[in-house]
Amino acid sequence: MASLPGGIDLQATVESGQSYLWDREDGRMYEQTAASGGDAWYWTTLRVDGEPEVVRVRQTDGTLAWEATFDAEDALHTLLGLDDDLPAIRELAPSDAVVDEAYDAYWGMRIVRDPAFPTLISFICSAQMRVGRIHGMQQALRREFGEPVEFDGGTYRAFPTPQSLSNASEADLRDLSLGYRAPYVKRSAELVASGEADPEDARGLDYEDARDHLTQFVGVGDKVADCILLFSLDYLEPVPLDTWIQTVIAEFYPDCDRGNYADTSRAIREALGGEYAGYTQTYLFHYLRSGGREL
Repeated sequence: MASLPGGIDLQATVESGQSYLWDREDGRMYEQTAASGGDAWYWTTLRVDGEPEVVRVRQTDGTLAWEATFDAEDALHTLLGLDDDLPAIRELAPSDAVVDEAYDAYWGMRIVRDPAFPTLISFICSAQMRVGRIHGMQQALRREFGEPVEFDGGTYRAFPTPQSLSNASEADLRDLSLGYRAPYVKRSAELVASGEADPEDARGLDYEDARDHLTQFVGVGDKVADCILLFSLDYLEPVPLDTWIQTVIAEFYPDCDRGNYADTSRAIREALGGEYAGYTQTYLFHYLRSGGREL
């Protein structure tokens, strides 16, 4: 996989706040804010024909090595955005100094496409929470409610099914430090388990319609919906308006502040490259969160 357009920085891809569904074999996920260039083994789970599977991946000397309980090459291309043409995407980004600094600092970082239901749950848990804590919540959900998967002499835990989380009590979920998010997680899982709603149903809708569709889930507003679309459902234009990006707007793109989410979102998407604005947003988020520039 060394011939990928733009290469890959695996650590930046999975430790930049895009995904809380990967973990490191050495247990040091999210220890470093300026995560980049490491050679640790990372693992995640996904469902193939309804069955939980494990995949492990590592980057060394610019190449990716993987091991899995199934033939995971196609899945890895999806999960890690390996088919994205990074040089072409960067060409569409504005040539502002802060954007260039961000791309240069973490070149090779790609947008993940995690499974939709786990992404829904993980970003419901993300409100007002540091990335390490969000990740810890997802690992706790795996340990408590996930099916065991044996692989290479070890036992991994799949992400819980909608049915499993819908059967959990709010007290059980609060015991995992979900706090006020516990009823949101339970109710959203109930919607999926019952067939009443499915985050996958947003896929293929016009972008803003897809965002609106996801807000039917409890605990999902426009920002969380944008995260789900960007990091799971293959929409690369969303710019989730979190605290970091609001600061970017105030400092570098003040004309994009239109006083409400929908209009500000349209303006900053256009400023950051249109259909691939979410890529530039993700580079900016990781660069600024890691202390790359004082704002």
